[in-house]
Amino acid sequence: MNLEFRNNTTGGLFRMILESNELEGAGILSREKNTINTFVINKAPKEQRVFIDEVAYSMPAHSLLPLVANQHFVFERPELMVAWQFNREFYCIVDHDAEVSCVGFLFYGIHHPLFILLGEEDLNNIRIIEQLCIADMQQRDRMQGEMLRTLLKRLIINSTRMAKVQTNSNELFSDEKLDVIRQFNLLLEMNFKEQHEVSYYASQMNKSPKTLTNFFHLGGYPSPSSLIHKRIILEAKRYLYYTAKSAKEIGYELGFESPAHFSRFFKLKTGNNLSEFRKSKPLNVSGKDHDAS
Repeated sequence: MNLEFRNNTTGGLFRMILESNELEGAGILSREKNTINTFVINKAPKEQRVFIDEVAYSMPAHSLLPLVANQHFVFERPELMVAWQFNREFYCIVDHDAEVSCVGFLFYGIHHPLFILLGEEDLNNIRIIEQLCIADMQQRDRMQGEMLRTLLKRLIINSTRMAKVQTNSNELFSDEKLDVIRQFNLLLEMNFKEQHEVSYYASQMNKSPKTLTNFFHLGGYPSPSSLIHKRIILEAKRYLYYTAKSAKEIGYELGFESPAHFSRFFKLKTGNNLSEFRKSKPLNVSGKDHDAS
């Protein structure tokens, strides 16, 4: 069952997918112009596989997974899942970060994929949100959109609280210190194609590169430079898997001065040549390949 709310004036979209084979994410292959974020709940008492950007993961039983628009994902048993999807026009997590504090943590965070385990109380809270969403999807009045946004905010806030506990973020960092990590992650997502140096991100945060690096080290996180490189490689793999762009085009798209520089960087970070990697694309969890476009 797919339930959908659309605001034709603002372009806002809020969708709920229940026990449907249509649950999947097209990632950069998507023809939709809007950014769509997703929450997926595995309410089943057993784990199942999910492929995210062609990498297989095991999603635990009774768990929640946040996903963003540029991630390609396919579930082994999508009919067992419940999902909520929303675009920026319905609820912008960046503009409303003061309300939900999820940008750079739940979405675009360091922990990837972030599987959030749900206890019995958590599952009950999810069921309440699910039931209220189903009921409000049937209402066609001026208050419908605001009610659905309220329920979405409740889902985001509950998920953020659970994730903080399960990643030890509450113990390692105050909210103020976690905000530094989140700010870096958001800046990285917005600028990784053009800015490859820690110095740029440090300056945007009014810190020295050394201070920023030490801050991540004290929190037990990877260094800012390694996170920058990891994000560039992730995007390069997406282009190689899902588009017909040449290595030269991808290199320029990702801010490299020359194809040779990009080729050396990719080889250093992955151990593979660009052409070898493109040929090695595995079948996704559904057993189907995707045509490059």
